[in-house]
Amino acid sequence: MERIAYNRLIEWKTSPQRKPLIVHGARQVGKTWLLKEFGQREYASLVYVNCDKEPFAADLFRDYDIRRILLALEANTGVQIREGETLVVFDEIQEAPRGIAALKYFCEDAPRIHVAAAGSLLGITLHEGTSFPVGKVDELTLRPLCFSEFLSGTGDAPLARLLESGDKAAVDTMRETFIERLRRYFFTGGMPEAVAAFAQGRALADVRRIQDNIILAYQNDISKHAPVREVPRINLVWRSLVAQLAKENKKFIYGAIKRGGRAKEFETAIQWLVDAGTVNRVNRANKPALPLRFYEDFNAFKLFPLDCGLMGAMAQAPAAEILTGSAHFEEYKGAFTEAYVLEEMLAANPSQVFYFSAADSTVEIDFLVQLGTEIVPVEVKAAENLNSKSLRTFVSAHDTLKGMRFSLAPHRDQGWMRNVPLYAVGAFFRT
Repeated sequence: MERIAYNRLIEWKTSPQRKPLIVHGARQVGKTWLLKEFGQREYASLVYVNCDKEPFAADLFRDYDIRRILLALEANTGVQIREGETLVVFDEIQEAPRGIAALKYFCEDAPRIHVAAAGSLLGITLHEGTSFPVGKVDELTLRPLCFSEFLSGTGDAPLARLLESGDKAAVDTMRETFIERLRRYFFTGGMPEAVAAFAQGRALADVRRIQDNIILAYQNDISKHAPVREVPRINLVWRSLVAQLAKENKKFIYGAIKRGGRAKEFETAIQWLVDAGTVNRVNRANKPALPLRFYEDFNAFKLFPLDCGLMGAMAQAPAAEILTGSAHFEEYKGAFTEAYVLEEMLAANPSQVFYFSAADSTVEIDFLVQLGTEIVPVEVKAAENLNSKSLRTFVSAHDTLKGMRFSLAPHRDQGWMRNVPLYAVGAFFRT
């Protein structure tokens, strides 16, 4: 299973400014697999330590004597650690006392040793008093497999290469094939275990069971890692996600969680889920101007599950409705397709994504994206629907902007707006 992030790891290995690397992301997005695969393919040897399972890891970082730590690693793994030839991987590093802070000393005292760390809920742990080595580490966020990675992982590598080539005319000749594959991805999503099961030809019910188990694991993590007083609130927010997105404007409403709910009561719970990587938060921008972050409104936002496959499982959407014909794209226009588009954009471009709505207007723009010095208003259509009244109104009012529509229609440029097929969202932002 090829991951686009693998190329980022190659760049990290060869960088003269390389520092210890932290790979973070939600549970079960493939962090462990990626680092192990990278170590086995790109290095002469790999030292892998699961800090949650190896008993010696509990005492490994009792001080920051890097020489002692390296000797302890060699003694416990039987692998000699060589500069530039060995990759040292600390998995679940948040479970080792002082482990995260120790990365600073690897940077300062052993810069030629290649060290990478991974950990679920890393951001949450860091908020609980653990010293973070600011400026002493490199960071990489790993997300679920994007659509191109899904194609590669399910036997359609030539389609993935075509999509990533940026050859719009050639891609459009395969439009029906891409749409059919996209329906598969909408059901499966990008969690590696679910994709692997699908690639192996296992029953759709097995794929859904895997998704259900991942959701259950996330819920268990809430009970295990979250502050006790916040657990009920986090669960309420998590269970409300699908219903929140069913609303026409999709803006998160505290009162929809429970009667009389207020921001003060749930803001910590929401931030916990964001830090855990299980939800994507999109804040409103009050003005389409550079820089967008200057106009960010933290009081108005949307929350999406991190993966469209998990979202389908949370909604208990029938597989037949997603996989057969165009019914899925009729029924899920809106939230489901927006969740997919958002994840594709975030996977391709780590910059912040916003949405736009104005109190004195009915115009709402699904996403506002800043690409360098360009502000791009984005409209998402779940079908081959070319009616873009809100987008046209918005662009007419801001004539320096050019709109973008993601739909099932093929590539086309209409002057004021360009259309990009839904299956090409990620590839568009990477090329």
